[in-house]
Amino acid sequence: MKKKRITLKDIAKEFNVSIATVSKALNDSYEISNRTKSMIQEYANELQYKSNQSNFTYEKQKNTKTIGVIIPNMLNHFFTKVFVGIEKIATEKGYNLITCISNESREKEVTAMELLKNSNLDGFILSIAEETQVKKDFNHFKNAINQGIPIVMIDRVTDEIECDKVIVNDDEGAFNAVNYFIKTGCRNIAIVSNIHKLSVGKHRLEGYKRALIEANIPIDENLILKVDEFNDIDTLLKIVLDAKKVDAILCLEEDSAISTLKMVLYKGYKVPEDISIIGFTNGVLPRHVTPAITTVSQHSTYLGEAAAKILIDKIENENIETSYTTKVIKTNLIERDSTKRLH
Repeated sequence: MKKKRITLKDIAKEFNVSIATVSKALNDSYEISNRTKSMIQEYANELQYKSNQSNFTYEKQKNTKTIGVIIPNMLNHFFTKVFVGIEKIATEKGYNLITCISNESREKEVTAMELLKNSNLDGFILSIAEETQVKKDFNHFKNAINQGIPIVMIDRVTDEIECDKVIVNDDEGAFNAVNYFIKTGCRNIAIVSNIHKLSVGKHRLEGYKRALIEANIPIDENLILKVDEFNDIDTLLKIVLDAKKVDAILCLEEDSAISTLKMVLYKGYKVPEDISIIGFTNGVLPRHVTPAITTVSQHSTYLGEAAAKILIDKIENENIETSYTTKVIKTNLIERDSTKRLH
């Protein structure tokens, strides 16, 4: 359930003192007894009260019409289109956006949240940084929610935080892509992932495995290529293409799909006659390489629009208690020249 934002007035009521007394206590004023200061400060800390950093006497004005957006990587076409969707709805509803990039760093994500909270915004839309998901340290999200600040998580989410979420059905997207390969006669299907540490990467891998199992195709762990700082994509692809018979490759994001296509062609294979390729994220690059790459569209602009609508509804109805929702965006396959056609 949505938690009410704690105010100076709430704290004053708890101790039957004036708002001015609470403000002075939080500012460690000599005018307030040490005993009273200690009680008020401890109570405020327990409730994770957060005031404007520059002035403890300031009370947040309702509906400042400002939303904070924290995105892991603005160079990623998916997040660029998500932001377009958020901005469209925010503009329609008269809201301003303050945007920060975490650059996949938990420290930058925490700093961004503190900065934005002190800017007295109405709520957050965010996608979790890779480092945060790896470390599984979500205290900064819990703190914001405990302070009564609504959060909508998008794409990369965690079950450990209760808030509204808008996600893509990544499992289904990968499942349908692998099924497409199978229907066009492919049996030796590899997967390339440089997002295996993220929630979305794990769901896509689950969909890949589920499709193989349902088609009675054994899962070959050697065909699951996990790219990281220690294993670059070109090296892993060379090894598997030299050692294994591969007739299809599913790439879990846009950059890996482009790199895979280049390496497959470099090794002398024809696409899609010898090897078919499908990539996630329907960005610009997959459309303009040769051959154009078949992609799983995640409808990122619509995702951003949905997140903005949910958050603004929560902001404008903050006195109405509602349960948290998770909206799931379905995917669809956009067929291009990197896959064989279904007959």
